[in-house]
Amino acid sequence: MTAIGIIGGSGLYSLEGLSEVSEIALKTPFGEPSGPLVRGILGGREIYFLARHGQGHRIAPHEINHRANIWALRSHGVRFILAITAVGSLREELKPGEAVVPDQLFDRLGRRDGHTFFGEGIVAHVGFGDPYSAALREILVSSCTKSGLPCKNGGTYVCMDGPAFSTRAESHAYRQLGGDIIGMTNLPEAKLAREAEMALATLAMVTDYDCWKTSAPPVTADMIVARLRSNVEAAKKAIALAVPAIPETAEWPEHRSLDSAMVTARHLWPAETLKKLDGILERFVQ
Repeated sequence: MTAIGIIGGSGLYSLEGLSEVSEIALKTPFGEPSGPLVRGILGGREIYFLARHGQGHRIAPHEINHRANIWALRSHGVRFILAITAVGSLREELKPGEAVVPDQLFDRLGRRDGHTFFGEGIVAHVGFGDPYSAALREILVSSCTKSGLPCKNGGTYVCMDGPAFSTRAESHAYRQLGGDIIGMTNLPEAKLAREAEMALATLAMVTDYDCWKTSAPPVTADMIVARLRSNVEAAKKAIALAVPAIPETAEWPEHRSLDSAMVTARHLWPAETLKKLDGILERFVQ
């Protein structure tokens, strides 16, 4: 039975309801992940939980080792990921306390090397036109509805650098470009999950209106923390309902995303690079 990964964001540093709980500390070929994986059983499924910012929120957005995080989950058989994240709203109708399950991403990070597994002699270009798993998104939307959490199905997540929040000019520009919500972490997770042939969907919890809305106070860290206290409990209920609905086998298009992505001929793959990517490329070398 395929394992499920849950990445907890700001305010979600643990997951209650797990049985047979154990912690797994590990290093990866890409360095250390944000913290130990917490393994347990939830809804009859094997779960691996990872706190994105570490216990106690010690890791800033620009310091997160996304490659290590995704590699760690993949190395333990995870093929489905539910990512929970706090976001600001760029739309009047998306109110703090509500949720969005986005279907698009807009990259404002400007990085490449830390947001891909490939390079160093092995080149691959995955399709990323639809960055989230459509089937997993539907499961997540349905679980939000059942849990009573107000949820928008679809929307564009703008991923910005941080750790400072947007300027007002930037916030207005993101709105004009079609952004619906804004955060600092989800794009690398989605890109790396696609390269690792994992299906990923995101539950974005709205905490504020960023700074574009002049009739509301601009976002602050204190504001986010206060809002998260109620958001986190709603997110946990939705996740608990989503987990049992996820298929037991990994047979979606995302699980074969490398079929048409590999560019470098197999006989040219450097041994050291292949060793780092063994858990991802194993079906290509058997």
